[in-house]
Amino acid sequence: MGQFNHYIIPVIMCAIVIYSAVKGINVFDTFLSGAKEGFSSGISILPALVALMTAVGMFKASGALDVLTYGLKPLASLLHLPSEVIPLALLRPISGSGALAIFQDIITTYGPDTFIGRVASVMQGSTETTFYTIAVYYGATKINKTRHTLPAALTGDLVGFIMSAVTVRMFWNIFCR
Repeated sequence: MGQFNHYIIPVIMCAIVIYSAVKGINVFDTFLSGAKEGFSSGISILPALVALMTAVGMFKASGALDVLTYGLKPLASLLHLPSEVIPLALLRPISGSGALAIFQDIITTYGPDTFIGRVASVMQGSTETTFYTIAVYYGATKINKTRHTLPAALTGDLVGFIMSAVTVRMFWNIFCR
């Protein structure tokens, strides 16, 4: 099966062209129409993204992330989360690039095969950049009232943070001891 993997994309592209020819669809015009729509969507959500990136930069530069991390250490201990991953848990719902930088620092400092490194890895892979996603999708569709989206998404993130430590601890005890 491995030798056929590099044929998947050309086969899909050929299938699209053949399907379009059979249905009488002009592929190039359809592509240009989609690109134009995507560009206009990108322009419409740009202000929300700039505001989000500015807020993240101010949050990190002001030292608020460090203060919040220190204040949340008792809660992290109660939830059995390593305190070293608190900054990742705080930034992950806000900024993917900021969270990736913190994740890289954690991996560099503690290593990928440590408990902290594994919790950070699972956390990075099992949570979402909630505010960014809401800004992009709700901005593109021009929805102003998010209703239950934010509380539900942040609850999902919290569960992801907690379960990352639980899951790693469970597998660590089974396979690494």
